[in-house]
Amino acid sequence: MNTLRFNLNGRWVEEPNVAPTTTLLRYLRDVRGLTGTKEGCAEGDCGACSVAVVENGPDGRPHYRAINACLVLLPMVQGKHVVTVEALKSGEYHPAQQAMAAALGSQCGYCTPGIVMSLFEATYREDLKAPWQLDDQLCGNLCRCTGYRPIRDAATAVAGSCPKDSFSAALPESKPGSMAFHHEENGQLFATPTSFDELWSVLDEHPDARFVVGGTDLSLEITKRFQVPPKLVSLEGLHELHTLKEGPTHLLGSAVTISELEDFTATRLPPVHRMVRYFASRQIKHRGTIGGNLCTASPIGDLAPVLVSLGATAVLRSRQGERRVLLEDFFTGYRKTALQLRELLVGVEVPALAPATRASAYKVSKRRELDISAVSAGLLVEVNSQNVVTLARLAFGGMAATTKRATNAEQALVGHPWSEATVDAAAKAITKDFTPMSDHRGSAPYRALVAANLLRGFFDETSVTPQPRLAPGHAATVLTAEEVRRG
Repeated sequence: MNTLRFNLNGRWVEEPNVAPTTTLLRYLRDVRGLTGTKEGCAEGDCGACSVAVVENGPDGRPHYRAINACLVLLPMVQGKHVVTVEALKSGEYHPAQQAMAAALGSQCGYCTPGIVMSLFEATYREDLKAPWQLDDQLCGNLCRCTGYRPIRDAATAVAGSCPKDSFSAALPESKPGSMAFHHEENGQLFATPTSFDELWSVLDEHPDARFVVGGTDLSLEITKRFQVPPKLVSLEGLHELHTLKEGPTHLLGSAVTISELEDFTATRLPPVHRMVRYFASRQIKHRGTIGGNLCTASPIGDLAPVLVSLGATAVLRSRQGERRVLLEDFFTGYRKTALQLRELLVGVEVPALAPATRASAYKVSKRRELDISAVSAGLLVEVNSQNVVTLARLAFGGMAATTKRATNAEQALVGHPWSEATVDAAAKAITKDFTPMSDHRGSAPYRALVAANLLRGFFDETSVTPQPRLAPGHAATVLTAEEVRRG
């Protein structure tokens, strides 16, 4: 299919000639004149460009999801329904708009359309149970002049209200259609195969093509560096990569979004759930994927440390078949992986946690939300009936060129009593495992001290609960001693 087809504000549109690296934001503003969607940062931080798309949830039902239009390439909305702020007023203003006005939640108004679209998603969410979830819903929207209390008041007024209006009535009929798409023109390629046979055929012809799914990282090359990737193959249309399977070993498909992973791990893998809580904004989590986060091989990627600590295995596939690689061996160097030419990450296998296994994850950054880690950690320890450590996997991000295990610290734990003295010795041994760099996120001594203290905090926290969850009023993945004592 060479002609892009998607639904925009209730009407199907076809676009045969738009360059495939055009962002949805630029298309809305420059081609369609829908200037209510604003450009602020052009990198997914401010939320001014937020729009809503309809996506199928894990329950198989369609749901509205707020996303950053600045990070979505136009072919990524093939077959989908897109809603912008202009569509919200149909006779009367939408409840989200009314709530913003009633709460005095807007001054200059530049950020308002994006905030309204986040509130639009919140209006139709049925899972907003706790006050902190409102913060999570809005943490991807910045406002420089109004102040957040009236905006939060507006969110409180509409969140989960699920009015019986035209948007809720249209939702059952708005399920995304086929994402099949293939466009080649002027040296550019964008292909979205919907089967592995199609994928192998595309790769046979274009072995140098780059994979993309959510685009939250790759799109920055376009919006910030003004590059034009010539050949992109989207894996989003491969249904198998969206698998979430529970069992003795959980299977997490590489195209599973971070928001889907967050829901899945809430009761199954508490350490992963804890890490993805502060992974990014709601808009980013709706597009960012497990595979994208791992395959960028960033030394400060949030998923790698916790999954390595859990003993995860990467499942790789090519035309020749599948092979499995321990995730800790998947990262071969800075921004490098074990993936071979024409091979992709299908998913990650994660062993289910035994109830007595001590496991948790931590992220330390300068901002509470929507920030990159200075140091992150996934920590797992197993102890026998004599309180002796039999297994330790301590994985850290931000401490080396790749996610790396602290093997000296692990050796200081295994075979010794699980005690404060043993943990203190292991924390000191971390200095032998890493020579961290200094940059604007933290100095080398700071990173070394944080890594050691995370292990000490892990001991304190898991002495109360083996797999601790974040408290309802949590402010970070790292808890104070008083918060640990309170449970």
